[in-house]
Parts: sequence; structure tokens; C-alpha cells
Amino acid sequence: MADQRPAKRSAKAEQTRSSIVDAAMSLFRAHGYDATTMRAIAAEAGVSLGSTYYYFSGKEELVQAFYDQIQVEHATAAEAAYTTTVFADRLRGVMESFVDVAEPFHDFGAQFFHNAADPRSPLSPFSQESTPAREASTDLMRRAVEGSDLRLAPALRAELPDLLWLLHMGVVLFWVHDDSEGQSRTRALVAGLVPLVDRAARLTRLPVVRGLVDDGRALIRSLRGA
Repeated sequence: MADQRPAKRSAKAEQTRSSIVDAAMSLFRAHGYDATTMRAIAAEAGVSLGSTYYYFSGKEELVQAFYDQIQVEHATAAEAAYTTTVFADRLRGVMESFVDVAEPFHDFGAQFFHNAADPRSPLSPFSQESTPAREASTDLMRRAVEGSDLRLAPALRAELPDLLWLLHMGVVLFWVHDDSEGQSRTRALVAGLVPLVDRAARLTRLPVVRGLVDDGRALIRSLRGA
């Protein structure tokens, strides 16, 4: 369920809402998503249960607020990536900045992944409820493409941000299962993956590859219309 409250809140209301989100994240990390109750979240935040339900309809909406919070932090951290026109550097900066921002929440991510992996769950990154965070993340990929030195056919350029977001989701899945210190294996994956993406994208301008690209775009369009 999407938050139907007014977009503009008083400073006190924003502080209360933020306290509830912080309390929820703390309890989710400590006890797991399923074991945490809204009553426990209210007690941790120091507010009434009624106040907690005023701001959030349930735990799923709290996680959506967390998604939005992480996305804002990711956008801020990714800003430095756009100071260059080199596409590979931009893409690597965007993807690595997510790992930096998300690192403190790695254990939490692993705990609730089984809920988010359910395609019927509102916690899924593909769900209707996750649309704002998904679109914001895709916009970061779009900015990595636009104004860069990457030359593509216009039709493919329009599709590329969505494809890069899907690639980013694959990296996030790897990150969830990455138990290395500071998620170093995820960072190594990004470092090795980005040059491959860069070279593959540039090859699409070659006539011998263009037919495959057109077939791929046709497949994507058919799936969207399914």
C-alpha cells in the first residue's frame, strides 16, 4: 500500500517518521523482518502504536521508506560519477557508490531477501509499490548514459537505462550473498563487469552486431506487451 499522507510534513512529523524508520531498521537487523512486530517498532521509536500506524500501514511500507531513503543516499553518493564523460567510469561510479551506501545494511539485506524475492511481495524491487525507488535507480543509469562518450543507436540508447538497472539488480543479488569483508567480491565484480558492458555496448554500432541488437529489442518489447 502506498503512503497516502500529504507529501509536505512539519519538521516534527518528519522527525517522528524518521525515528520510526530507524527503529524498524534496527529491529529488523537485530531480530529479523518476520519476527519484528509493529508494536515493538513503536516501543523502540518511543511513540504510540497508533502514531506508528498513522505514518505506516505496516512493515512493508516501512521497508519501502527504507528503499526510498537508500535511493536518496545513493543518488547523492553517485553524483561524483557524472563529473566525467567516460561512460565506463560513470557506470562504475554509480554501481560502486551503491555498495558504499548499502554496506551498513548488508546483514539486514540478507535477512529480508527471501521476502523481497517473492514476485508477489510488495517488497520485490519489481512490485508496483517499489516503483518510485525503481524509477529513481533507473534515472541514475540514465544519467550515466546521457552526456557520456558512449555512441549508440537512438533506439538502443532509450532502452539501455532499463537494461543497466536489470544488471544492477543482478549485482545487488550477488551483494546480498557476498560475505567477504566490505563486500570486496562485489566490488571486484563491478570492476570486471563494467568494461565488458562498455565494450559490448560500443560493439552494437557494428553492422554485423546490429541485427542481434534489433532482435534483442524486439524481444524486450514483446515481453513488455505480454
